[in-house]
Amino acid sequence: MSIFSRLSDIINANLNALVEKAEDPEKIIRLMVQEMEDTLVEIRSAAAKCIADQKELRRRLEFLEKDEAEWTQRAELAIRREREDLARAALAEKQNISDEIKAVHGDLDLLGEQLENFNNDIGKLQAKLSDAKNRQRSIVLRHKTATTQLAARKHIHDDSIDDMLFRFENAERKIDRIESEGEAMGMGRRRNLADEIAGLEDNDRVEAELESLKSQLGQKKSTPSAKSTKEKS
Repeated sequence: MSIFSRLSDIINANLNALVEKAEDPEKIIRLMVQEMEDTLVEIRSAAAKCIADQKELRRRLEFLEKDEAEWTQRAELAIRREREDLARAALAEKQNISDEIKAVHGDLDLLGEQLENFNNDIGKLQAKLSDAKNRQRSIVLRHKTATTQLAARKHIHDDSIDDMLFRFENAERKIDRIESEGEAMGMGRRRNLADEIAGLEDNDRVEAELESLKSQLGQKKSTPSAKSTKEKS
């Protein structure tokens, strides 16, 4: 199992634990980000050790290849001196070194594959970490907005607010009643000075119209009397 796969197991386990505890989403996303950052550090540390082992094996390989060349030279010298026994022993040492060189090459290949896996894991993890951080900002904002809306709606539907509004309405009705009583008390009472003066002006107009009407009626009565007098003469 790779470190990246193990990370998924850790995150899923922690997420399930948080969901069971009904933790808020901000804590969940913070946990995910923290797990990813910690695992990223762990992978980089493992990759650094792998690179150090790789360098050590390359130094070992360089030493073995040099030693192999020296045993080849010793075998050649023994043959030139007609010492086949020594040449055979030198070639045996060279063969042992050649086997070790093959083993070191195999280890280097394994380390190379492991480094490639680390590199892929780091790339995937960094992409997921960047996505998680972007989601973290969005989730935090949405969570705060939702919390504020929920608090506002709780206040809107709170019975105490309805009771307070009911009291306001009662107060308004009481004020309306008091104002109505004040207006009723003024009904039928003597008018003020301005109203009386305005009434006088109305009376003057009525009197003037009355005199005019009486004058017109008087003229109509006098006209027939004058005609009858002329006829008698």
